[in-house]
Amino acid sequence: MTERDHQIFASELRRLRVNAGFETGKEFASAIGWVASKVSRIEKARIIPADSDLDDWLPAVGADDETEARLRSALVDLRLARDRWKQQLRRGHSERQHVEAVAERDASFIASVELFLVPGLVQTPGYARHVFEMAAEMHETPTDSDDAVRERIQRQDVLYDPSKRIEILIGESALRYPICDVPMLRVQIDRLLNLVGLAHVRFGVIPLGTTLPTITMHGYTIHDDTVLVEVNHTEITVTETADVALYRDITERLWTIAAAGDDARDLLQRILRAL
Repeated sequence: MTERDHQIFASELRRLRVNAGFETGKEFASAIGWVASKVSRIEKARIIPADSDLDDWLPAVGADDETEARLRSALVDLRLARDRWKQQLRRGHSERQHVEAVAERDASFIASVELFLVPGLVQTPGYARHVFEMAAEMHETPTDSDDAVRERIQRQDVLYDPSKRIEILIGESALRYPICDVPMLRVQIDRLLNLVGLAHVRFGVIPLGTTLPTITMHGYTIHDDTVLVEVNHTEITVTETADVALYRDITERLWTIAAAGDDARDLLQRILRAL
């Protein structure tokens, strides 16, 4: 999908609005309970609407099933193009880290589930730097490790915010198949040990050799009613109610086999001794 595709998508929404008898965006905004500026930004292709925006827009203009299916499919393509890592990281990682920090500050519930990587919210500076450098090399994007690490560490202030509910669930595989050298991994595991018993944070490790109660093909992060799924080439934003519920269910099932509290501490210490 290109900028031209976004313009065509926006024009289609405007055409539907006009054909439905709403001559101005202001009139339409009033009818669906929006501010007029939001209608304008969508129709001028300045922002990509959310699924919930189409939930309001399409019934109001009387879109038929075929039109709705086509537009929802196009919206998915627009998001995938926007969220490709090459696009997001074209100026480096620090800007992306700032965006994540804002999302985390706004969220009351955060759950991060990773099987092969230590989640960003609990990475040490050294581990984070290694991740950023590897990602920049993989995607052939600028390296701004100093700024990116600084932003990532600042994000971790939310771990100590008593108004938030935070869950961090990692696979033992992330530590048994590390992306960094042993000294760096030792420091990272010490950091995880400090999370055990931390107020407002539920921390757990899924042991190797445990029978999984469900299937998950990748890691993900939940911010309230939004799920962010990072895959090798892009990031997928999930907002459909049923899909978000699926990820919440997967998370709860994984917690049933996770080592937490003293069990998590013992497992991390065994890994340290093995190193």
